[in-house]
Amino acid sequence: MPTKKEDAPVVVTAGNAATIKAPAAFAALEEQFPELSRAEANLPLQFDLAVEDVLLPDGIAPSNADAGRWYHLRREFARLNLLGGFDELLCLPQLHGVDTYWFQLETVRKVLKQFRGRVLLADEVGLGKTVEAGMVLKEYMLRGMVERVLILTPASLVGQWHEEMETKFDINFATSYNSLLRTAPEEFWAQPKVIASIATARRKEHFARLRKQRYDMIIVDEAHHLKNRSTNNWRLVDGLHKRFLLLLSATPVQNNLVELYNLLTLLKPGIFKTEREFRSAYMTPGQPRIPANRERMHDLMRDVMIRNTRSLVDVRLPPRQAVTLRLDPDDEETACYHEITRRLRAAHAQGAGKQRLALQHLLSAAGSSPAAAAAAVERFATRRKEEPAWQALHQRYTAISCGIKEQALLDLLKKNPDEKKIVFVHHRETLAHLAGLLNERKIAFARFDGSMRGPEKDAAIECFREERHVLLCSESGGEGRNLQFCNTLINFDLPWNPMIIEQRIGRIHRIGQQREVFIFNLAVRGTVEEQVLRILDEKINMFELVVGEIGAILGEMEDKQDFANMVFDAWLDTTDHERPAVFDALGERMVAAKTKYEAVKVLDDELFGEEFETA
Repeated sequence: MPTKKEDAPVVVTAGNAATIKAPAAFAALEEQFPELSRAEANLPLQFDLAVEDVLLPDGIAPSNADAGRWYHLRREFARLNLLGGFDELLCLPQLHGVDTYWFQLETVRKVLKQFRGRVLLADEVGLGKTVEAGMVLKEYMLRGMVERVLILTPASLVGQWHEEMETKFDINFATSYNSLLRTAPEEFWAQPKVIASIATARRKEHFARLRKQRYDMIIVDEAHHLKNRSTNNWRLVDGLHKRFLLLLSATPVQNNLVELYNLLTLLKPGIFKTEREFRSAYMTPGQPRIPANRERMHDLMRDVMIRNTRSLVDVRLPPRQAVTLRLDPDDEETACYHEITRRLRAAHAQGAGKQRLALQHLLSAAGSSPAAAAAAVERFATRRKEEPAWQALHQRYTAISCGIKEQALLDLLKKNPDEKKIVFVHHRETLAHLAGLLNERKIAFARFDGSMRGPEKDAAIECFREERHVLLCSESGGEGRNLQFCNTLINFDLPWNPMIIEQRIGRIHRIGQQREVFIFNLAVRGTVEEQVLRILDEKINMFELVVGEIGAILGEMEDKQDFANMVFDAWLDTTDHERPAVFDALGERMVAAKTKYEAVKVLDDELFGEEFETA
């Protein structure tokens, strides 16, 4: 038997990713092999993943006669270590700003140990399916079991998934918004970690390239879009080479039980045998939503599905109230906004596709503050020196020292001055401008933004908690931090993506909040932001939704564009007279999506109840 090296470490490592400690595995081995001492078991082992899902030592093959019994003993150790080790989640110390709850941890362990990485995660909205999927992915990566990953989502969720994977799990993905997809698609799809809209991935030219790839894990969000086997969505996921598969949907059944058959067949082919046999055994004739053999069907589904409910986790949040302050700008602010809209509309009409992001940034900055608009126009003007009107517009914005929203903010901060208030700001120039304004007015505040280092961020939150009553916060501010000691939020400027607005609300309206939450939205009349707020508030009552539901509603719209792009086009493709009707039409589409989502939610509650929870 090999002897222990002098400098042998006392841990077993999976690749170079993470340390695995497995006393249970040692105990099991000692029972089977009494001659194995703990000293010998602490040999420095390097493991690779074999096809059989067993971690094997590097450099020792079954054919190596000299290794003999030691090889098999080490292989058994690796197997027991992997199986038992899932009780201790390696990913937890690696997460950033993630509040994890007991049911999420149990879900992750169950996916790893019982479901072997192939599962339908059907938790009710707002319980953190994305976090659960991210933890499963991170755990497999740390154990050296996953390298190549594809995440498929509706177009409206690509950006959100990218942000969450990067900020919470420290996993960087390429996305289908990357220009490489257009210039070198073969190279794009060959990347090891990709997030793509399913509408993009299913296109014929991309599907062919994807079929060449082999993925360790595929994650599909809003997986009910795979409900029909005759669609390109289903064929895409079915046709890809994959080892682990996570399907996420709060509402997996939309119309009838065949949809459930189609989803679960992706995870575990043959679970219900053929569709004909499924219909015969589990569907009530003439009532395609009513199972004929509910208990037997549920028994089979427990091997591939987890569905945590709000009643299980006892999520009870205090009420929240939202108020939108529609502000009337002075003549100069109005004239500047009209001028920038006119110029952007002309550039947009000329097909300035390569400049689309720059045009979006300009329009968004104009709605944020005169300071942000001045900075954005100045940058834009430097590339258009032959158009002096842009420089003139920059000078006009620079001359506006305090806009109508700044005045409204000061008024809000004067009310109940002892109550803590978070002021969310999207544009960094606006954040800097407001910081200067509050300093001038002798209003004490803490500042939190993405440019700060970890200790600075900690100090800012502690200052806000203990000393200051105002926190100026950038978009990334407060992610995963305990801000429930504050119950008032002011949206100074508004992103066009409603999910970002929802994320802001979720910073304080979350588990642990004890008081009623108040939300103030500042919107200048005649701006994009006013129209966005109008349809979100009046059409779908966004501020009354459970955190997470807006994503489900947008997912039902099945658009190839994200919501912010739809807003941008609706604003610049219309005249002042046409614009309200176009935004109304967008709002009505959201109403229809919400109605569909609510009906499906009732159906799924009736079908699944509380029978697939982790408890």
